[in-house]
Amino acid sequence: MIFLLTILFALLLTYRITPWVGRLGLRWGLADYPGGRRRHQGIIPRTGGLALALGFLLTVALVVLIPLLFPTTVGGWFPVRNDSYEWRRLAALVIGGLVCIITGLLDDRYELGSGPQYLAQIIVAIIAIGGLIFIKHVNNPFGPGLLGGDDGLPWWLVWPVTIFWFLFMMNTVNWLDGLSGLVTGVAAIFCAILACHMLFVADPPQQSVALLPLALLGATLGFLPFNFAPARIFMGSTGAYFLGYTLAALGIIGGARLATVMLVLGLPALDLLWLVFSRWRRGVSPGQGGRDHLHFRLFDAGIQERTIVIGYWLFCTIFGLITLLLAGGAQKIIALTMLAIVTLGVLVWASRTRMND
Repeated sequence: MIFLLTILFALLLTYRITPWVGRLGLRWGLADYPGGRRRHQGIIPRTGGLALALGFLLTVALVVLIPLLFPTTVGGWFPVRNDSYEWRRLAALVIGGLVCIITGLLDDRYELGSGPQYLAQIIVAIIAIGGLIFIKHVNNPFGPGLLGGDDGLPWWLVWPVTIFWFLFMMNTVNWLDGLSGLVTGVAAIFCAILACHMLFVADPPQQSVALLPLALLGATLGFLPFNFAPARIFMGSTGAYFLGYTLAALGIIGGARLATVMLVLGLPALDLLWLVFSRWRRGVSPGQGGRDHLHFRLFDAGIQERTIVIGYWLFCTIFGLITLLLAGGAQKIIALTMLAIVTLGVLVWASRTRMND
């Protein structure tokens, strides 16, 4: 019951907050106007990320505080927290998220260059590592056991791997944020799959930690009606940074295997790698804006925005469900290979369409 209530509370809270945040964005002058790479109609506020962040953080605050304030009454409804380090990870999740919100608002206001953006991403990654959110153990894809043995990766490797993971996830989400509702829906699917992994696949189940992706699932669902085409509000850099950081952290906190995360987010992740490679070949800075993202290419090829967005959602859902059905590492490697082949085929086809930078 508490799992469903967490989703519903975050959903309703975010749904109520979003219109107010939109009006605030117009008052602050944080809005997108049509023209250039932007093909929408009218003036649309880009402060929706504040609604997402507030809906998630306030829900998490209640989930944490209610069992402490009312332990003998409603406290029994909540799962017991058995991990003594869970509080430290939660603190790092919140602090890193707040830094992302501040950075995103500054970027929405002043359009920060790539240097300050990458610096902020490295800082929040370090905050996560300080809160014990890091990648230490990785399953060996070619056999039983872990890479590096039972002790996992050496510490000199943990830091760069974890920092790369956060940068990769944050930029994947940021670059995916091009069509109305695309990132919001993909994030909701990721949270649903991750929560199912924690509750039904992990051994033992991670019930207390599962409340985190469920809270974010509710927040994204509450925001989606305003963000789906035709969008009335955009999430802006605030939402992209916050979602990217939070999804990266939850993937580690939830104990999800790398293959699990990559199967859910494989399409946007491979699009990011393809984009970096293609821009490098053309001598263009990878951080430069343009309409050479896959979703933009599909849109410019004449496919309707809603069709592209729903197609992405279905793609991520199908491969996300595969992660819950496949138990063996070898099976997931095969699924990842299939995902890569299909995605690369779409990318090659889309790359032949006319590019409008």
